Amino acid sequence: MGSSHWSTDAYHARKAYNASAGRSDFGYTDDVLSSVPRTKWKVHEKLDPKGVAFRESRDSDEHPESLAISVLFDVTGSMGRVPRVLQTKLPALFGLLLRKGYVEHPQILFGGIGDATCDRAPLQIGQFESGNELEEDLNNILLEGGGGGQVTESYELAMYFMARHTAMDCLDKRGRKGYLFLIGDEKAYGKVKAREVREVIGDDLAEDIPFPQILAELRRRFEVYFIMPSGSSHFTNDAVRSFWDEQLGQNVIHLEDLGAVSETIAVTIGLSEEAIDLEEGLADLADAGSDAGGVVGRALAPLAGPRGSVVRSTGLPGGDASAPGTDRL
Repeated sequence: MGSSHWSTDAYHARKAYNASAGRSDFGYTDDVLSSVPRTKWKVHEKLDPKGVAFRESRDSDEHPESLAISVLFDVTGSMGRVPRVLQTKLPALFGLLLRKGYVEHPQILFGGIGDATCDRAPLQIGQFESGNELEEDLNNILLEGGGGGQVTESYELAMYFMARHTAMDCLDKRGRKGYLFLIGDEKAYGKVKAREVREVIGDDLAEDIPFPQILAELRRRFEVYFIMPSGSSHFTNDAVRSFWDEQLGQNVIHLEDLGAVSETIAVTIGLSEEAIDLEEGLADLADAGSDAGGVVGRALAPLAGPRGSVVRSTGLPGGDASAPGTDRL
């Protein structure tokens, strides 16, 4: 997957068509919620992880040095409107990454995380894409709005899939890890349960996997960040924050303005790729017309040193496009 190119024109054309047709950007969710009994809700077939060997990020003639970037967000009820806001912001990731040259050949994967103890769609995983196919993956994500109410969701199940069911040329050919951004507001369960893996993904595990073990495995393949966005139910929950702080340390991101999610992810990658320093990143934001620079600057200050720092961000993207095929942020 991932041999196409992002087109802002195509993105805006699709948005306009959906608006004129009275459809939201989560068409699958709209269809399911309006016409299917909850007991029969299920993951869209294109996002179903069951039986998937690998989601692949591969080099191609069009993208000879691909870089895998994954963004998985919690779709349970505690996240409120967060997933719908994210949908409007995340495609703009290409804009900043490409326009400013942070990454020449990004391939992005989107996915949804629920609760495997009670939800109909506990894990949804798209493909790594280099173009507007990403919109289709987002369109097909089911915003189930479930969750178990115990301030715990199945992040560990998603982490298991990403650790064992992804294949990336950036890592296999060049020894460069991919990026994984988890966006949520609750804790992970303490272990990957073999029963849930068998039911949701199809692997026949002999035993459960402790959370620290799967996290360590995952971090050998990805630079892992956890973003807690404002607007979610547990944004200020100290227990949740402590959990992720303990697991990921400086790679926990408390995002006070969800509208800045694309800038936050893009600048984090730019810093990690050593494509920019913090001052250059903030200058890029200003040049792109974003008003998020001040807050992003304070948030990303720790990243000016060694890799892996706290990111706290607010602000909104803005400006117009001037580079072919990319949004100007």
